[in-house]
Amino acid sequence: MEIKITFPGNKKVNAEINGMVINTDQPKELGGDGTAPSPFLHFLASIGTCAGIYVLSFCRERNIPVEGLSLVQSIEYITTADGKTKMDKIVLDIIVPQGFPEKYLNAIIKVADQCAVKKAIMNPPKFEVKATVS
Repeated sequence: MEIKITFPGNKKVNAEINGMVINTDQPKELGGDGTAPSPFLHFLASIGTCAGIYVLSFCRERNIPVEGLSLVQSIEYITTADGKTKMDKIVLDIIVPQGFPEKYLNAIIKVADQCAVKKAIMNPPKFEVKATVS
């Protein structure tokens, strides 16, 4: 799998994959135009949206209405011994609507926990960065 990274201007950096473009930008206070989420925000959003598709599929397979269903992702930070701030915990709260079948509450949590993005973070790949002259 390849993802092509392009630089359309100022601090915008885009990823082209499968004929689609994921736009990123930096906030205005960091010199960007603020026209798209930063790469790090896309990364964080990928966790919640990944869990979300698992939750959505679970409900649809069981004909459970999804109106009022949502996920709220929050991040807890800590300050390290050297004074830096780092993420300590990511919490996904699945908000189910009134009338959601109680018998599926534990199951929907387990389904969200199967998110492929989360699994990749928990068992990270090796990284290699190289430079090639074209």
